[in-house]
Amino acid sequence: MIEGPDIKKAFLRISSHLHHTPVYTSKYFDTKYGASFFFKCENFQKTGSFKARGALNSVWQLSSEEKQRGVATHSSGNHGQALAWAARQSLIKAYIIMPDNAPWVKVEAVRSYGAEVIFCESNLKAREEKLEEVSAKTGAVYIPPYNYYHTIEGQATAALELLHEVPPLDYLLTPVGGGGLLSGSALSTHYFSTLTKVIGCEPADADDAWQSFHQKKLVEQVAPRTIADGLRTSLGDITFGFIIQHVHDIWRASEDAIITSMKEVWERMKLVIEPSAALPLACIRENPSFFKGQRVGIILSGGNVDLGELPF
Repeated sequence: MIEGPDIKKAFLRISSHLHHTPVYTSKYFDTKYGASFFFKCENFQKTGSFKARGALNSVWQLSSEEKQRGVATHSSGNHGQALAWAARQSLIKAYIIMPDNAPWVKVEAVRSYGAEVIFCESNLKAREEKLEEVSAKTGAVYIPPYNYYHTIEGQATAALELLHEVPPLDYLLTPVGGGGLLSGSALSTHYFSTLTKVIGCEPADADDAWQSFHQKKLVEQVAPRTIADGLRTSLGDITFGFIIQHVHDIWRASEDAIITSMKEVWERMKLVIEPSAALPLACIRENPSFFKGQRVGIILSGGNVDLGELPF
């Protein structure tokens, strides 16, 4: 279990070493959808995404013996960057398994923090097999990207900050891939803003979370085809458990809506966000009247993009 005090302890543990990211508003989006939106800008976070929260919270709870062995994980980019950065803060070795189609800007960022990158095929089985191989060879401690209590506690602190800064919210929307951010956000609202409803937002072409949520059982991601590279992973059993308990709904959005919403944020808010971060607005775009008159929080999950490969 993760209790409210666990989230507060995580916040106290990591907050002085991270950015307290700003909350932006937008008259353009408020007028367009008839609601009041509050954008938690995790694209301004250390390493360019919310993932720094969970990675740092996890690394700093390792024993001295575990730190000597180093850490390892699999990641399409943002968790890899975050863990590499967190490992550097503790002066320990990091091994990051990345899919061979990961954005090059994210690969280079991982390396810039001093981690070793090992490539694998772009599917969960290949990631897990390569991770097992690396861990057996090096003894490195696996820090999961989402399906891990300490990771979820750290991710929950983004919503904790938002709920403290702009209460009360009627809804809180986050992207969902492996479910760390969504489950952490749902736990924060459960303990600290009980009337806020949480909605997860997912690509229609990578919708294992939507399927799992509505079938009430874990459905594995198979051959995801989405520009939102950070959302190509499957839910874990831990994140799924929290999501089933505390999430109001999960919505899906088309690739066109994701690209258009990402471009809209760049143009209207002057914010660099990655495709995964555009999912909440993409879902709103395809349900334009749902939030009329409501106060809606949106976590812009990250801003790590390859400027040479923009989709617009």
